[in-house]
Amino acid sequence: MAVTIVYETHSITTDNEAGIATGWLPGELSPRGRELARELGERRRDDGPAAVFTSDLRRAVQTAEIAFAGRGFPIHRDVRLRECDYGELNGMPVERLAAERSRHIDEPWPGGQSYRQVVGQTRGFLRDLAEGWGGARVLVIAHSANRWALDHLLGGQALEKLVDAPFAWREGWTYLLPDGWDGER
Repeated sequence: MAVTIVYETHSITTDNEAGIATGWLPGELSPRGRELARELGERRRDDGPAAVFTSDLRRAVQTAEIAFAGRGFPIHRDVRLRECDYGELNGMPVERLAAERSRHIDEPWPGGQSYRQVVGQTRGFLRDLAEGWGGARVLVIAHSANRWALDHLLGGQALEKLVDAPFAWREGWTYLLPDGWDGER
């Protein structure tokens, strides 16, 4: 049976507000981010997810903990849902990230990874989700690179176009992971 994935990005961090691309650094929610995390919990209160899956980076974990504190949803941390590792450039200015992203679709950031590698990690996560959560509705909280991976893997969009498109936040995205999905597009 298919899995319904409701996808949300982590809430706003102090780095987001300062124009810093956090990458694999933990990050910390700002006061506004904490407020948005609470709003996420209210917005998703009646969605009935069987579970919440989150990146293991602090900003995503904080978002999940604030949003779903005391709700009884199991929260699973998964390293495969991490943002792209910018390696030596974790913590760089967002302007630099935006200018250089398209060069790192297949070429890893210095000491880090490529966006194609993030797609591979997300593919592995989806395979496990398909095997263990068939018929369920789950909520995933992660980062922009993971959303691009979902748009690429489940929506057939070109990764080259996704990484250069401006980020437009919204109240979640919904994806359908088809029954029997084999990880290929």
